[in-house]
Amino acid sequence: DLQRIEAAAGIKNSGKAIINIHLDGGPPQMDTIDLRPNAPSEIRGEFSPISTRLPEFQITELMPQMAAMADRFVFLRSLVGAEGRHDAFQCQTGFSMNDLQSIGGRPAMGSMITKILGGATDVAPSFVDLMQGRPLVRDSARAGFLGPAYKPFRPDISRWFKRPLEDGMKKELAAQGSNHATSLSINTSISAERLQNRAQLLGGLDRLRRDVDSSNMMDALDTFNQQAATILLSGKFAAAMDLESEDPKILKRYTPVISKTKKFSTAEDHFSMRKFLLARRLIEAGVRCVSVSFSDFDTHSSNFSRMRHMLPILDHGLCALVSDLEERGMLDDVSIVAWGEFGRTPKINANGGRDHWPRVAPAIMAGGGIRAGQVIGATDRTAGDVIARPIHYQDVMATLYHNMGIDAASTTVVDPSGRPQYLLDRGQRIGELV
Repeated sequence: DLQRIEAAAGIKNSGKAIINIHLDGGPPQMDTIDLRPNAPSEIRGEFSPISTRLPEFQITELMPQMAAMADRFVFLRSLVGAEGRHDAFQCQTGFSMNDLQSIGGRPAMGSMITKILGGATDVAPSFVDLMQGRPLVRDSARAGFLGPAYKPFRPDISRWFKRPLEDGMKKELAAQGSNHATSLSINTSISAERLQNRAQLLGGLDRLRRDVDSSNMMDALDTFNQQAATILLSGKFAAAMDLESEDPKILKRYTPVISKTKKFSTAEDHFSMRKFLLARRLIEAGVRCVSVSFSDFDTHSSNFSRMRHMLPILDHGLCALVSDLEERGMLDDVSIVAWGEFGRTPKINANGGRDHWPRVAPAIMAGGGIRAGQVIGATDRTAGDVIARPIHYQDVMATLYHNMGIDAASTTVVDPSGRPQYLLDRGQRIGELV
């Protein structure tokens, strides 16, 4: 069935792909794309709205590049259905973390795409996780009930991109052990031929165990090992990961020049937007889904000084990515979504911050052939509740699957109990976009 779906989609070897950007911590809707300049001071905040290329639509003064390119984006002001958890799981799956937890939990969208469109002989993994901070510590991009053969490749990017962890998260990460990254280099003492011989030997030694393995876990591990060897021997993926080989002019394009602002201890710097460049390079190498994070929007204190640091960086990075993809003729094939796990409270707290607000969140989309230049949804006078066109996290997921040529409403995968599971249980693709 999956092979027939793949053939019908006609995109087995196409460049259709997704860049899923998690705005770690939950971005404030009323300080980004849903401002309330006429609200009381304890709600409206410190930022002024500026006009965009879209009639009667304004966004924060901290994102002038996006204002000038608003016709390339879709602005969702009515995202609902947040679970209120501080990780990226819902932005990866559309589901609650507790859904199907007894059989391993829901798989991330990238893992589903690997199951449907990927293959063990691909020279690049279908799903790559570049997330840092909370999404890494809490293993947000996990394969769930699909098992280890469909987990994302997770290269260690910490030498290029710094995201300091809170003390509590350091303990969480340590408790999970050290196996968080996928090695993408061959031991210098092992030749390619020797690696192939080892793979054949491993297959022979495992044959007996496979015969008595009723859980199919051995087959899953064999698939993952086969793909890992293929990727290592190809070198194509490793070359894409080598940012030092990129044209310095392109590196500069993804590196904003920012005014001197106070940087919060867990916030990323202006070099973080090169993660978007890395995502583009990986897609050119054959990756179908790349998850990226940008931290830190968890602004319980000093919301406005932190946004003065964060938002100009994000503004520059998103516009650089869209422009770059457009110039390369890739934008219609590559879907981009930038969103967080929830929004922030309309009322500013005593510490000058905004707290968690699951009732509504903002999201920005681009590419993938969607009808850009739209503002969807509306909130009340405080930007605290949706009053028009609610969009669920799963609706965004359904739209992303659609852009990949996958109908989430009719596609199923079999769980470990033998039951078929639909990719989503309530999501509908957003009609205004497709």
